[in-house]
Amino acid sequence: MSRNDDFGVFYQASYHRLVGQLTVMTGSREDAEDAVQEAFARASTRWATLREYEVPEAWVRRVALNLATSALRRTRRQLTALARLRPPITEAAHPIDRLAIQAGLQRLPLHYRQVLVLHYGADLSVEQIAQQLRLPTGTVKSRLARARAALGAYLEQGQEERGHARR
Repeated sequence: MSRNDDFGVFYQASYHRLVGQLTVMTGSREDAEDAVQEAFARASTRWATLREYEVPEAWVRRVALNLATSALRRTRRQLTALARLRPPITEAAHPIDRLAIQAGLQRLPLHYRQVLVLHYGADLSVEQIAQQLRLPTGTVKSRLARARAALGAYLEQGQEERGHARR
């Protein structure tokens, strides 16, 4: 198999999974696709080295996470500037379940979203997440516990509010 064929197989096997993981983290499929595509573009130029890695997908995920984080920070700065210029735009109501979870994730700090998505979305162990994010395992465990608690509290609050609205 040629070098390019090998990269094509890797790309096909990993692309959709990585886009799914980053979509949950960023809240935007378009932003996730942009980050993952750029990460794969960078991986393609380093494929001779990356193909020897035990899990080359982890390298692509890390680069995509970094790119998405930078884009989120840039967007947050832009939104802050726009908020000073005009009143906020309200969104229309959507179906609850999936959107409630997505809304809850968006309310969490990025470092909490990262560990939740990598653990539940990418099915990585605490140790693998620690390696991926370059953090101590204790920090990952702590973030996972706090992220679960915060998301659970948000979802519980939303259920109570919906219950009161039905009465």
